[in-house]
Amino acid sequence: MIEKIGNNAGLVWNALCGGVLEVKALKKETKLTEKDLYAALGWLAREGKVRFTEEGKDLFVSLN
Repeated sequence: MIEKIGNNAGLVWNALCGGVLEVKALKKETKLTEKDLYAALGWLAREGKVRFTEEGKDLFVSLN
């Protein structure tokens, strides 16, 4: 499971190289399930590699 999360974190990292994405767009871009996306984001957040910004009800993610 840890290897899968790490691989998914790589997918998220590559998707965010283009800039800021809203979580729904990031999910669509990476084609990950919601569970897998949030696990990957947690991995990257724990390493201090992503930043989260809330605008209203939307959550945006970018590389740190």
